Amino acid sequence: MTIGVLAVIAALLPLELGEFYVHVVAIGFFYVMLAVSWNLLAGYAGQLSLAHHAFAAVGGYGSALLLQYGSEALKIDIPLWICIPFGAFVAGLVGYGLGSVCLNMRRIYLAVTTWAFAESFRLWVISEYEITRGDLGLSTELIFDTSDPTPFYYVFLAGTIFCLWVVFEIIRSPAGFYLRALRDDEEAAQAMGVDTVRWKRFAFTVSSAMAGFAGTLQAHYIGLLTPTPIKFNEMAIILIMVIAGGLRSFWGPALGAMFIQVVSEALRDYSEYRMVLFAVMVIIIMRVYREGLFGMLRDGMAKLRSLSASGST
Repeated sequence: MTIGVLAVIAALLPLELGEFYVHVVAIGFFYVMLAVSWNLLAGYAGQLSLAHHAFAAVGGYGSALLLQYGSEALKIDIPLWICIPFGAFVAGLVGYGLGSVCLNMRRIYLAVTTWAFAESFRLWVISEYEITRGDLGLSTELIFDTSDPTPFYYVFLAGTIFCLWVVFEIIRSPAGFYLRALRDDEEAAQAMGVDTVRWKRFAFTVSSAMAGFAGTLQAHYIGLLTPTPIKFNEMAIILIMVIAGGLRSFWGPALGAMFIQVVSEALRDYSEYRMVLFAVMVIIIMRVYREGLFGMLRDGMAKLRSLSASGST
């Protein structure tokens, strides 16, 4: 119900916003997809991966390379609607492999290993110039042949609704219970019969596939893939968005992603100070109110309802 209402409101926004702000919100939806999918892995399953931005790039490059080199090899034009899910599939497959490698790793060891994977992938993109075009960037086809961001906005909106729906269905199903058990106490969950190996792989695969899906939409919106978004700064932004919005909550990462995206654009002229400001904000939130912006909003509304109820009596 809530998702539907918010979707209707979001669908009407382009009627009131200019092209630049439509673009800003569209990119915000891209980060919402990354934030909610990373929250599924880190917030609900307790697996601290630092490679989520790399999975988005894996999806984008997978789709773009299939579109370019696959068409040349097969001598046919591969349609874009096949390349986009293919990119998500490749990212999910890589996530399954990485999750399998990291089965026995926890906390800092898992974080370092996934970070190393992301850096290795970035260096591969830079070095394999003949395939990826390295720092010059790999050009790819756009979803729509127009400079108007509005059609792309609705594609990102649909993708965001899909990702929110997937995460919602997972966390309210038995799979969500198993993931939370894995997060809270892996040994106890294993003793109770939870197949922790299976659910770790599941969390890595699904979250990676969703990140790859977001990455393919981004690639075919911008039309150029470069190694720059695979730098750790991008992963730091995702972390900030989730923590600011509210780790381990359903709506928190979505709220945090859109909030940080809008603030980031507002502070574009002070780009050298943005990360410092965001870092300070995260420190304050973690010290004062760990439930983030969504928790603040929820508790604030609850207090207002309580006050209005007491005032009416």
